[in-house]
Amino acid sequence: MSAAAAVVEIEALPLRVRQLGRCGYESVFAAMRQFTDARDAETVDELWLVEHDPVFTQGLAGRPEHVLQHSDIPLVQSDRGGQVTYHGPGQIVIYPLLDLERRRLGVRCLVDRLEQCVIDLLADLGVAAARRESMPGVYVDNAKIASIGLKVRRGCSYHGLAFNIDVDLAPFALINPCGYAGLAMTRLVDHVPKAGFAAAASALVTAFCRNLRYAPGPESESS
Repeated sequence: MSAAAAVVEIEALPLRVRQLGRCGYESVFAAMRQFTDARDAETVDELWLVEHDPVFTQGLAGRPEHVLQHSDIPLVQSDRGGQVTYHGPGQIVIYPLLDLERRRLGVRCLVDRLEQCVIDLLADLGVAAARRESMPGVYVDNAKIASIGLKVRRGCSYHGLAFNIDVDLAPFALINPCGYAGLAMTRLVDHVPKAGFAAAASALVTAFCRNLRYAPGPESESS
C-alpha cells in the first residue's frame, strides 16, 4: 500500500491549530516535549505555527564539521533527526504534534505528506517542486525551499517542517545545510515575488489538513 493510500483510508480527526507568532526556539522546543509527555489517548492532535528568532539547530546525529563558521546566532542542540539547519524571521515552521499510532501513520508516511503539503502549495502558485532521493525536504530547481526534521516519542511526533518564505538566506552560508556541503537554498519570494507570509501560512495549514486528513476544530486559536 502506498503512503498516499494509507492516508486516504484513515478517518479525518479534529486538529487544534495554534498560531504562536514569533518566538524563541528553546521555549517552543521545551513546550513541544512537555505537550508530548503529558498527552494521553484522548488528547487532540495539534499543529503549531511559529516564526523563530534567528537560531541554528543541530539534530541528534549532527556533526560539528557542518557548522562552518560561528557567529552571534545561537546554536541549539535539538533531539530531532538530521543535521544542522537555520531558522529565522520570514520562515514558516510547522510543528505537527500528532499521535501517529492513532492515525496509523509511519514516520516515512508523515515525511511524505509534509513534503506533499509544500509541493501542492507551490503547484497552486505555478511553481514546480520535487523531492530528492535520500534527502528529505522540498526542492525547486535543485535548491532547497523546505526542510524536515522529526522526533517520535511514545508513538507521537514533534518537531516538523520549515518553509522558506522571505527569510534571509545569508546564515545558511555559515553551515552545510542539513549536512550537505554546497546545498543551495531558496525562498518562495524568489519564485513568486508578491507572495505574502500570512497567505502562505494559511495555505500550508490547508494543505496539511487535506494531505493528513484533519479537520481544524473550533478550538483552533492564536497563542
